[in-house]
Amino acid sequence: MKAMVLTEAKKPLQLQDLPVPEPKKGQVRIKVKACSVCRTDLHIFDGELKPPKLPLIMGHQIVGTIETESSRFQKGDLVGVPWLGKSCGVCPYCKKNEENLCDDPIFTGYNINGGFAQYTLADEQFVFSLPKGYSDIQAAPLLCAGMIGYRSLKMTENAKKIGFYGFGAAAHLLIQVACFQKKEVYAFTRKGDTKTQEVAKSLGAIWAGDSETKAPDILDAAIIFAPVGALVPIALKAVGKGGIVVCAGIHMSDIPSFSYEILWGERILRSVANLTRRDGEEFLALAPKIPIQTEITTYPLEKTNEALLDLKEGNISGSAVILPFPKNQVPNSF
Repeated sequence: MKAMVLTEAKKPLQLQDLPVPEPKKGQVRIKVKACSVCRTDLHIFDGELKPPKLPLIMGHQIVGTIETESSRFQKGDLVGVPWLGKSCGVCPYCKKNEENLCDDPIFTGYNINGGFAQYTLADEQFVFSLPKGYSDIQAAPLLCAGMIGYRSLKMTENAKKIGFYGFGAAAHLLIQVACFQKKEVYAFTRKGDTKTQEVAKSLGAIWAGDSETKAPDILDAAIIFAPVGALVPIALKAVGKGGIVVCAGIHMSDIPSFSYEILWGERILRSVANLTRRDGEEFLALAPKIPIQTEITTYPLEKTNEALLDLKEGNISGSAVILPFPKNQVPNSF
């Protein structure tokens, strides 16, 4: 099989020919139809997360078909593989149904090989059936941008007015959920990024501007999608008393010191860590009811480095999706 392999942080991925992997007990082999690129992939690539296994096949928003025998699926079933590849099931967190906080987790495309390849392996208990009505390409961004974004949105509880700081793949999906739930979204982007601001408005944001601009209303909550620590005090200033600020990423630059005054008033600052299978099941059940649309830009497998660079430089609206097999290449679509 062909795969894009990370051999060293900050070095281009290498296209390699590797043996098709053989599943162990409890695993299934999946023929990868599409794999969406996540900002976490960039953090791994740039060495901002502690060193993963190397060499490594990244990619954790995987859509593909079951190729081997399974107790849960039939051969040919279209399935999705998320970031959480497996939890231990025995630590205190797993026993409290908080497997996202597992003490000994396995993450797809980080601890084990992921989906920037033609085939991958996954624990069958951590694989999702996908809702009908989505093509493999359209479904790929739902597996992380959607699922972890959904968990972030749940953490805003009953907030009515919500600020989205950063408007990338996750925000493109979550604004559709928020509008479906009758919430008001205020979108904050990089300074001067009027194109993204217009996209946010077209998707239902009642206001859009840059992150240095004060929101026209006091917010009930804010979700910080951008990995920029400087946004934390900005978001805290934007929410009212009792407001919630959620940091949605796995990595963020250092948070600058700020006065206690902007946290006081029972404001809440919290992070999101990974996802649970329940989060994924809830989100995948909700997605077709809205229905969530995914804006995508497709890349063949051998151009995965180009996709990572485009994501890093902000050249992608929506999600980048890698297509491991040439026959799957289609025009960009929404």
